[in-house]
Amino acid sequence: MDIKITRALLSVSDKTGIVELGQALAAQGVELVSTGGTATALRNAGLTVRDISDLTGFPEMMDGRVKTLHPKVHGGLLSVRTNAEHQASMAEHDIVPIDLVVVNLYPFAQTVAKGADRDEIIENIDIGGPSMVRSAAKNHESVAIVTDPADYALVMGGTTTLEQRRQFAAKAYAATAAYDAMISSWFAFADQGEAFPETLNISLKRGQALRYGENPHQQAAFYAATGAAARGIGQARQLQGKELSYNNYNDADAALELVSEFRDGPPTAVIVKHANPCGVASGATLAEAYAAAFACDTVSAFGGIIAVNRPLDRATAEQITGIFTEVVVAPDADEEALALFAAKKNLRLLLTGELPDPARAGLFAKSIAGGWLVQGRDNGIVTRDQLKVVTQRQPTEQELADCLFAWTVAKHVKSNAIVYAKDGSTAGVGAGQMNRLESARIAAWKAKDAADKAGWATPRTIGSAVASDAFFPFADGLLAAVEAGATAVIQPGGSIRDDEVIAAADAAGLAMVFTGMRHFRH
Repeated sequence: MDIKITRALLSVSDKTGIVELGQALAAQGVELVSTGGTATALRNAGLTVRDISDLTGFPEMMDGRVKTLHPKVHGGLLSVRTNAEHQASMAEHDIVPIDLVVVNLYPFAQTVAKGADRDEIIENIDIGGPSMVRSAAKNHESVAIVTDPADYALVMGGTTTLEQRRQFAAKAYAATAAYDAMISSWFAFADQGEAFPETLNISLKRGQALRYGENPHQQAAFYAATGAAARGIGQARQLQGKELSYNNYNDADAALELVSEFRDGPPTAVIVKHANPCGVASGATLAEAYAAAFACDTVSAFGGIIAVNRPLDRATAEQITGIFTEVVVAPDADEEALALFAAKKNLRLLLTGELPDPARAGLFAKSIAGGWLVQGRDNGIVTRDQLKVVTQRQPTEQELADCLFAWTVAKHVKSNAIVYAKDGSTAGVGAGQMNRLESARIAAWKAKDAADKAGWATPRTIGSAVASDAFFPFADGLLAAVEAGATAVIQPGGSIRDDEVIAAADAAGLAMVFTGMRHFRH
């Protein structure tokens, strides 16, 4: 059923487009009722506006905290137009119907994001706005509720359809739910310092409908965090290429999270395939770093995801465009690099600006049948001073550097994870095996294969450091690393067989350090 708008209540925090909407409605003969700053903006544009206090017969008070919380407002919104008793009550109490409500809420998230003090944050919790939104949305059979300036054009003609009002109502309740979720999260995490509140409210906004999920028979969409979200793949600017797929998002996120570990380090390149790094390297230049990362596994790099910690330059772009690459993620890119990438129409280029802080706090959630598992994100970092040498031989400075490099990469490899590294570059990566011995063997085999393809005399595992994301439960995994040529080991320690593993390392002349921290990644 179409409804002609005779009276509209306009009360917005974001004034974008409100004057143009008011002008269009006034041209259709709609009476405009408004509050505070919105009324002022409309009057300054030459429009006739009825104050909310005139409608209610009650003054705005308490610094604007109380202005729309009144029966003459909510009665005008909630009354069922076909209910005779409702209509009699309206007549008895001099309540007039309101056919359109245009509301957007106090800028709570923006106030938090700018670092405001607690009192200012509390003052930016909207009460009257959500109340009007909910009343109008409940009575959408007769009332239109518009909460998004993007929808103003739909009501400028002075009438609304039932289908429109239903869509507006759904959008309105989503808006108030998201708003309440932001407020409850602030109270729980920032104000009360809770790690895991009794009720966890997560608000997400659909950013993009995807062609499909991990497989073509699965539907999928990307949802961005609302409020003051951390920067990441979801906020990156895509310069070219077709839309990202579900797997592109997943792999690009894995690549960005890993390269961000090196945001304060030397030029570093990461190549990811199926959410696992297949090559990571640091170098004097970005081009040098990419070449070393690519050499680690030239087969898996085909169709991979690349992330770098420096703005892209021509020399690096020339190498990247030498093979098929799905996505490239970088803080920025110079004009020459952009020109080279532009010739690759299917390559997606994402620019992130400043890289995320790898030590930032946050929650990681995973759905399981009947619920969700929620944990703090793995932001654990081990420094050189925290390492405990447990073998007779002390590691050299280069071995320590390679240990920490391998350990950083292993944190981002699916468990069981084994990573060999030498001179700031991965030599071999073993990921996602059911036992650690097989991961060690696979990583060594991949290093040998890389050496064969490159024509090197020996694989880069010779003289390398090897990282294990969790302790070696037996000495066999460590002995596989010895066989591959590793001379130093970094691992968490903590096995009941630590003494056996340490003895095997001493017998082989290895240097081994314990981190005391595990990095399982399932």
